[in-house]
Amino acid sequence: MSENHLSKQPVPDRAEDNAYFPSEYSLSLYTAPKTNFEGVEHKDAYTEGKWKVLVIASDERYLMLQNGKMFSTGNHPVETLLPLHHMMEAGFDLDVATLSGNPVKLEHWAMPTEDEAVMETYEQLKAKLKAPKKLSDVVAHELGADADYLSVFIPGGHAALIGLPESEDVQQTLDWALTNNRFIITLCHGPAALLAGSLNRQTSTFAGYEVCVFPDALDEGANVDIGYLPGKLQWLVAESLTQDELHVVNQEMTGQVHKDRQLLTGDSPLASDALGKLAVNEMLAHIQ
Repeated sequence: MSENHLSKQPVPDRAEDNAYFPSEYSLSLYTAPKTNFEGVEHKDAYTEGKWKVLVIASDERYLMLQNGKMFSTGNHPVETLLPLHHMMEAGFDLDVATLSGNPVKLEHWAMPTEDEAVMETYEQLKAKLKAPKKLSDVVAHELGADADYLSVFIPGGHAALIGLPESEDVQQTLDWALTNNRFIITLCHGPAALLAGSLNRQTSTFAGYEVCVFPDALDEGANVDIGYLPGKLQWLVAESLTQDELHVVNQEMTGQVHKDRQLLTGDSPLASDALGKLAVNEMLAHIQ
C-alpha cells in the first residue's frame, strides 16, 4: 500500500479511553525497520570497569493533550537503545532508574525490529528496563563526589514531558552531575527534563546553555496534521527551555547533535547514532 493510501487518523489504544497511537501514515514517515547505525567506533575501549551510565527513563504511558485526548507514548526505542548501544559496546555498564521504580515504557510502534544493534541492546537491557531502580533511592544512596556514574542519560519520546520536568529527584541528579563534572546526555523531547533545573529557583542551573531539541513547529503543526499526535501539546519543549534562558540551536529535525560543556544533546531519532558516538568520544576523552 502506498503512503498516500495510509490513514492520517490516530489509532485508538484499546487499553485506555480516549487514548491514541500515531496514525499509520505518520509511522510510515517517522519509523523504519532499520536505523542509520553503521557500527561503533570504540569497541571495548573502556576496560577499567569503574564508570557507569545512569539512565533516567520515563515510566509513563499517557500524555494528556489540550483537547482532552491522550497520546499513548513512552520512551522512543531508537533514542533509548541506539545511544546506549554505543556506550555499552565501548565498555560502559549502566543502571536504569524511573521516578516510581515501575517498568520503563517504550513506544514499541517505533521499534526497528530488523536493526540488529538496537534489538541486541534491547534484549541485553530488557531485565533492567522491567525492574529499574527508583530514582529517589539513587539520589539518597548512590550520588556523591565519589559516585561511579560518569554520565546521566535521559532518552527522548513524548513521555519525557510527564513528571520529569517537575521532579525534585531529577533536579538533584542534574545538580549532582553539574557539580561533579559529569555528562548529561539527552535528545529529542528528553531535554524537557532540563526544566527541572529551575524548580523553586529564580534562575535555571542551565541558563545560558545551548541545546538541541525536537522542533516545536513539528509538534504544533505537522505532527498533528498527519495524525502522529491526536491533538496539540499543553506546552512546548523548546519554548519552555527558552523561557528558562537556554538557547535552542536548531529549528529543524536533521539529526544534529551539540556539545555545550558537559551537556550533550540531539534533535530527534535521527541524532541517536551520532549522539551515541559523541557521548563515547567525550567520556573516553574525559577518562584519559
